[in-house]
Amino acid sequence: SQQGCDPFAQTQRSKLQHRRARINQQINKEMRMRAGAENLFRATSNHKVKETVALELSYVNSNLQLLKEELEELNSSVDVYQNDSESISVPMIPLGLKETKELDLLVPLKDLISEHYGEEGILFEKEIKEFMELRQAMRTPSRNEAGLELLMEYYNQLYFLDSRFFPPTKSLGVFFHWYDSLTGVPSHQRALAFEKGSVLFNIGALHTQIGARQDRASLPGLNQAIDAFQKAAGAFNYLKENFSNAPSLDMSAASLNMLVRLMVAQVQECVFEKMTLLRAQHDFLARLQLAQEAARVEDVYSLVHQTMTQAHVKDYVPFSWTTMVHVKSEHFKALSHYFAAIALCDCPAASDAELPEHEKAFIQFHVIMPEGPSLRILLQDPEERRKLGKAHLKKAIMKHEEAMRIHGLCKILRKMDILQEVLSFAHKRSLSKYSEIDHEEDFFETGDAPDIHPKTHQKPEIKSPNFSQVKVTDLFHRLGPLSVFSAKNKWYPARRVHLMRGENGFGFTLRGDSPVLIAGVIPGGCAAEAGLKEGDYIISVNGKDCKWSKHAEVVQLLKSTGEEGVEIGVITLQGSEGPKAADKKAAAMSSGSGMLKSNKENSRKSLMNSKSASTLLVWSKKSKRSKKSTYGFPFTAVGDNEAMY
Repeated sequence: SQQGCDPFAQTQRSKLQHRRARINQQINKEMRMRAGAENLFRATSNHKVKETVALELSYVNSNLQLLKEELEELNSSVDVYQNDSESISVPMIPLGLKETKELDLLVPLKDLISEHYGEEGILFEKEIKEFMELRQAMRTPSRNEAGLELLMEYYNQLYFLDSRFFPPTKSLGVFFHWYDSLTGVPSHQRALAFEKGSVLFNIGALHTQIGARQDRASLPGLNQAIDAFQKAAGAFNYLKENFSNAPSLDMSAASLNMLVRLMVAQVQECVFEKMTLLRAQHDFLARLQLAQEAARVEDVYSLVHQTMTQAHVKDYVPFSWTTMVHVKSEHFKALSHYFAAIALCDCPAASDAELPEHEKAFIQFHVIMPEGPSLRILLQDPEERRKLGKAHLKKAIMKHEEAMRIHGLCKILRKMDILQEVLSFAHKRSLSKYSEIDHEEDFFETGDAPDIHPKTHQKPEIKSPNFSQVKVTDLFHRLGPLSVFSAKNKWYPARRVHLMRGENGFGFTLRGDSPVLIAGVIPGGCAAEAGLKEGDYIISVNGKDCKWSKHAEVVQLLKSTGEEGVEIGVITLQGSEGPKAADKKAAAMSSGSGMLKSNKENSRKSLMNSKSASTLLVWSKKSKRSKKSTYGFPFTAVGDNEAMY
């Protein structure tokens, strides 16, 4: 069976997860104290008591504040997730995994198996324990492909759990507890959608950690980082589009939107790094392209910064993240001006042969055309090139200084020397270039260089999770085919019927596989007299379980009966009785009502409130796709091979 990584192996990262789990528990305790104090505050009319409680509340609130700050500092431990390569790469932002409490499903599932399926619950202990072990393992996935597969396997297994044990009209009575990834605030809900969404969030978070640990000084490392951040964006985007009304802030639409944008920006930054790695040649066009790539990175980080500073996201995102994103947008703006200057000053003026191509590239290079001479003169006159280059460097230096100033405002980032090094290296590089091209006899006022038009040769893709890559088998396979034996179907208790073969056989027609359906009963025949009805499913023949049996197997068992007759076990689905069952089924399909109603998690809305008043907590699923297509499970087509026996 799948294993999580040992949570006690004290790697830097697991120490981090431990501290995070401990802070989460303390936050939980303080939240309970706060709720108690608030209730008392509202209930009491005694002035003295009110005063004491108010004091207690302010104490609890300041404690919570401190715990959240400690958690924020942990969430900013970006360096623990980075690689150990010597060359400096700018740090990326990874997300911590959501923590969850242990869950004991043994009793609730055994009860449901005996009540709903009429089977001995105790006979399914092995399967229930196996499911619980899988859940336990997925709490601590390793930071690699195996860890991702483990989360995917559990996510896919939840599809079966949902179909088997979560009837649309009744709650299992189990609460799923998960902690907010960024604030540590606990939430709980009965809806399985909350469990699914939280696992999906962790798939995204694990991708961010894998992306952040890649060695981006090499091409393979960069490509893996790009892939990981694109998949992280895909997981958060899928979560945003398919689940709504999450009870915890980290899964609200606003914060998922911010996370998708952050991941896209990190991909764009990797694309820029890839360009610098591949474009060793120092020609004019390559440098213009680098400047435009840098401007594109600045563009996407500015968008992330705007998103992070919106009202309902601002108080919730760690200050160090907001600062880092702001620093990066200024830093890449500086780089775009630096590369523009280098293209103009370090590359020879355009020859007549190169001119058309250089002109074409340069026309689309600036947001607005720089003032001064015509393009042709600008590109062919070294002095004009130097003037414009100097203006770009002046702007670059201003932006470097702004990036360093913002970086200095955040205590947590100040401890991150990697970022500091990168910023000051870039700043010094621009300064030395400026002094190199600055002439003492320059009397002209250095103009204001226009900004560079952002452009990328590799647009980030948002890669949705591919759930079908991890194949799983239904752990509760023994309960029978899902087409019949699911939580949403109800059936009457199984009946055992003794049949003797008459002159014309048993007197019924059979159809389909797994389970085989009695499609018709001949009036006055043996089957009719024994009480078999059209629409019954055969679940056993002579004590042999036939829920999964193919048509031919059941026929073979029936044919091999001798004088003593045969004992058949059958069930009748509720709502399918009577000779017009097939018509009813067709009507149910066309009207979209009845048993075939699509099993969207919306339909559980009213039930799944963990507190009856707070409708907002309900998690619905907005999926437009039917689950059947997503997973390609073999749903029975009641088929054409009907024959009489």
